[in-house]
Amino acid sequence: MITYETWDEVQKPTFPIDNNEKGALHVLSWAYAHYGDDLLYACSFGIEGIVLIDLISQVKDDAHIVFLDTHLHFPETYETIERVKRAYPRLRIHLQTPSVSLAEQEKQFGAELWKRDPNKCCELRKIIPLREAMTGKKAWISGLRREQSPTRQHVEFINRDKKFQNIKVCPLIYWTWKDVWRYVHRHNLSYNPLHDRGYPSIGCAPCTAPAYTEEDLRSGRWAGLGKTECGLHES
Repeated sequence: MITYETWDEVQKPTFPIDNNEKGALHVLSWAYAHYGDDLLYACSFGIEGIVLIDLISQVKDDAHIVFLDTHLHFPETYETIERVKRAYPRLRIHLQTPSVSLAEQEKQFGAELWKRDPNKCCELRKIIPLREAMTGKKAWISGLRREQSPTRQHVEFINRDKKFQNIKVCPLIYWTWKDVWRYVHRHNLSYNPLHDRGYPSIGCAPCTAPAYTEEDLRSGRWAGLGKTECGLHES
């Protein structure tokens, strides 16, 4: 089995890049056959997440999916999650919350920590909760696409994740923004309405604004703070 510990000892699989899902279904089929219930999908319920949930449901309809509920998300995001639950009732969708409440965080670090130290806020409300959710898991799925940003251009289907000392599976690396939307419209999938209001990338409400440019779909995240990632995908 390919694990963080055996990474250098085990031959990595290769996957055909078909015209429809660009290898995504092949990767997911392999991943669930390889890891079974030791595989977790960390989903933000953005547009890529909607695509991945639909693809995952075709491979394992009772897959384990976790949403990092920071308690700072848009109401539209929570509404989207409820619609997804109804559309895929067998999926095991869990909202993972931080051990530190917003009130406790404010008492310890001051009000609106995300404005002064967004990295610390992300650590408390995203990184630590995901690490807790992945306890006992051997691999996790992410919706990263190479097109999203310069920091994601070298992502592979199967990655050794030093951040969480785990294996990170990225089925959508070859998908373009147009591919994602073609799939959503072709299958009539419900998605977060904020996407139609200029938000290509949706995170916590205080740290998310409409994108400034179509060339950088993540430009609305942590605008003006010199930050482009929450830390989940940084080594």
